[in-house]
Amino acid sequence: MIALIWKDLLVELRTGETIASLFLLGVLLLLVLSFAFDPTHPLREQSAPGVLWVAIIFAGTTAINRTLLRERENDCFSALLLAPIDRGSIFLAKVTVNFSLLIVAELFLLPLFIFFFNLPFASTLSRVALVLPLTTLGFAAIGTLFSAVALQTRAREIILPLLMLPLATPLFLAAVETTAALMGGAPVSSVAHWFRLTAAFDVIFLVVGWLAFEYAVVE
Repeated sequence: MIALIWKDLLVELRTGETIASLFLLGVLLLLVLSFAFDPTHPLREQSAPGVLWVAIIFAGTTAINRTLLRERENDCFSALLLAPIDRGSIFLAKVTVNFSLLIVAELFLLPLFIFFFNLPFASTLSRVALVLPLTTLGFAAIGTLFSAVALQTRAREIILPLLMLPLATPLFLAAVETTAALMGGAPVSSVAHWFRLTAAFDVIFLVVGWLAFEYAVVE
């Protein structure tokens, strides 16, 4: 499992394709959506958490799809499935890689998000940072599972968001609500129920993905 993680991270370090595409798409979405609101209007700051997560969702979906799609080149995915390793471990390795790539891209996107929406840097960064890791883990888990399912289809770029996003709605609803509350100055205790929902989502899809990945990759 560690070898698989190292292999994927090493390929990404050499090419930079996934992080570059994730970052550029995220910046483009943040830029376009930031211009949709009047800079002097109070709705601009209220809409900021939703804009941030829309950018992460759409850019992240493309990146997650790319990590498994790369394995189809030269039929590497078939060789990976024939390796003497539990397929659940392959799933956990891919989740770890996707989580790492998403976190790295989010660390670059977050300062730009603060700049575009003219938010206080230190307080926004510290508060949003509380939400990112837990939500990103669930996003990586459900995205990896359904990208394996979509990998077997022809229209995989379309199938992945259609399969994943409806089931991921509770995760992103919790992320937006938690981010909005924390950015508004609410204490962490007031959004504890959203954190519990996110943690439960993460556990469920990590376990389900680990158990179901073997069947998801069967052609």
